Amino acid sequence: MGLGKMLLEKLQPADIRRLNESDKCALCEEIRSVIIDTVTKGGGHLASNLGAVESTVALFSVFDFPKDKIVFDVGHQCYPYKLLSGRYEKFNTLRKENGISGFPKRSESAFDCYDTGHAGTAISAALGIAKARDLKGENHQVIAYVGDGSFNNGLVYEALTSMQILKTKILIILNDNGMSISPTVGGMHDILNDLRSETEKKAEGIKLLESFGLSYLGVKDGNNCKEMTQSLEQAKKLLETNSVLLHIHTKKGKGYEFSEDEPTLTHGVPSMGAKKEREYSEVLGETLCQLAKTDKSIAVVCAAMLDSLGLKQFFTDYPERAFDVGICEENASVLSAAMGTAGLKPYYAIYSTFLQRSFDEIIHDICQQDAPVTFCIDRAGISGPDGETHQGVFDLSYLSLIPNLTICAPKDTEEFKEFLNFSANYPHPLAIRYPRNGLIKFNSENKKIELGKWEYLQNENSNLTVIAEGERCLTMAMEIAETLKNKGLFIDVINARFIKPLDEEMLSLIKSDYIVTIEDNVFLGGLGAMIDGWLTSNNKRHIVKNYAYEDKFIPHGSVKSLQNRFGVNKDEIESYITEVLK
Repeated sequence: MGLGKMLLEKLQPADIRRLNESDKCALCEEIRSVIIDTVTKGGGHLASNLGAVESTVALFSVFDFPKDKIVFDVGHQCYPYKLLSGRYEKFNTLRKENGISGFPKRSESAFDCYDTGHAGTAISAALGIAKARDLKGENHQVIAYVGDGSFNNGLVYEALTSMQILKTKILIILNDNGMSISPTVGGMHDILNDLRSETEKKAEGIKLLESFGLSYLGVKDGNNCKEMTQSLEQAKKLLETNSVLLHIHTKKGKGYEFSEDEPTLTHGVPSMGAKKEREYSEVLGETLCQLAKTDKSIAVVCAAMLDSLGLKQFFTDYPERAFDVGICEENASVLSAAMGTAGLKPYYAIYSTFLQRSFDEIIHDICQQDAPVTFCIDRAGISGPDGETHQGVFDLSYLSLIPNLTICAPKDTEEFKEFLNFSANYPHPLAIRYPRNGLIKFNSENKKIELGKWEYLQNENSNLTVIAEGERCLTMAMEIAETLKNKGLFIDVINARFIKPLDEEMLSLIKSDYIVTIEDNVFLGGLGAMIDGWLTSNNKRHIVKNYAYEDKFIPHGSVKSLQNRFGVNKDEIESYITEVLK
């Protein structure tokens, strides 16, 4: 079948199986062009998707989606799949509010069988789907598409260990491009390198993988559509008797020279015209480098994201005290705990959404042992276009219930630096949460950080006090205060820079009849709930109004729009305060 003038928008999934090799190559180039154009304008994950184009076209050539099922680990490689599964016309809405998600989403299409967004889940999920198929007497194939970065994650090995127990058959496609967000590190990375070689170690690596009950195929050229199609046909035949691991090697950023040269910089691309303000991560890296000059106990741990967390210079200056363990958040937590118990001062930098993967280790290894670990929690609060799996709106809630853990939220990048200085001599677990960009610096007389102490940003002896945490919510509170001042109305504004412990002394001295709390977190277990509980238990009779996110998973969209939609609406807060003070 010749492609002729048939455009991607007119192509049905079943048509792909009938294309000749020349037309498949042309289709790959069109897919690549659409992804580059869309992502460079609107933002998204670029390099990983460009490397997955040929393998995805080959998958549609061999398998019958959506009858057959595919689970993308993380989902950074799913854009070609979305384009080939009926979402071309909506692709320009990628990661926009009410548009299609940047990750697989069951509610979006019948072609998406499992929601993903965090690393390491695909093989477990594929096994579960395959076992359900077997028990229901169905006849279809189940595929897990996994990157080499995810292949470092411990959950992968839990899944592999259970394969022979479950007695079911799946195809694992290991997309090996030598990268996660940053270059892949660790022992499995070395094994994959051996598999790409022609040495004795290659046989050892194959033997290791086959010991899990897999038939190994590889290493195949994942950017050669013909070779990929033939390899998938071979894998499909082998699935009649056994689970299969098809190891493919691809080029991250394939077909876009800058992305090929700079795969880390083009892993995630901001939308055109997005503000490039000073980030908290920059302050983190600079301050830790300064502290480490005089404090040789300071060490840094991260899980595969050293560049985006601002740690590149620290890794350059202090390589012996810098540890990127790959996408292994639980391991990073225990490693930090053990370093802390052995006399070091570890800083564990991580996004809020990924920290929640280490909940047990935070409780058991770090806090129960009172280890002096400082969590630097980036992308806290609404994260925006990455959607449900990446919103950092739960950390205050799941951290606040843990004994021995102090939690704080700086009002701006300057206060963040002061918190880092404070942390250097703080001998207990400490969590510092902050958003990505620092957009404002507040005028404040009280620069010194004292454990558990808040500060007034505005004190007018008003009948209404706003208690807010973090830059976003304090900015909102101060903007409301300025608007109300022009109307002759005045409010007090408190920077609740410590969420745990609460500043009970300042709370007890509030004379206002009305209190408003604002936070960049869900309500349950957050700042507002903690304040409500303290006021009730101490028989304080203030009238309290809490503004926090609803008990829902928050989809993708702009930060401001999502705040407004899900419970932290500036206009609503201002209207309420105006009504109270009139």
